[in-house]
Amino acid sequence: MKKTNVERILEQSKVNFTVAHYEPDDGKIDGVSVAEKVGKPVDCVYKTLVTIGQSKQLYVLLIPVAENLDLKKAAKVCGEKSIDMLPVKDIEKHTGYIRGGCSPIGMKKKYKTFIHETAAKLVEITVSGGKIGTQVSLDPEALRHMVQAEFADLITI
Repeated sequence: MKKTNVERILEQSKVNFTVAHYEPDDGKIDGVSVAEKVGKPVDCVYKTLVTIGQSKQLYVLLIPVAENLDLKKAAKVCGEKSIDMLPVKDIEKHTGYIRGGCSPIGMKKKYKTFIHETAAKLVEITVSGGKIGTQVSLDPEALRHMVQAEFADLITI
């Protein structure tokens, strides 16, 4: 199988990672289904959300796949009065990725990125490998360092 840009970037950065492929043809590409398909606990698999602040600044937020983003908490962390999800039609234009294959690694531009704080306690975090059907797993601290992210409280309780 051909390597994704995410895999190439991780290799060039000499980051230890593993790749898992899954079959997306059944249409089950939501995070919980993907976690099951790649055999990872749902609390270790994170989805990449792209948001836009009132200032029109974009932010990348990573949260566990079974959780929901708390927009108020996220806005506060981002230093915005409010934030909204970036419309799906704009994701590829800004990130280079399509919905369902959006990875925090290798976006077109560096956006301010936040990872939900529970990731800091994990041995391994799994995120999109840059296309639907591919996931990469790596040390959360290595991911934080690569994308220059901060750990923060981002989910609803």
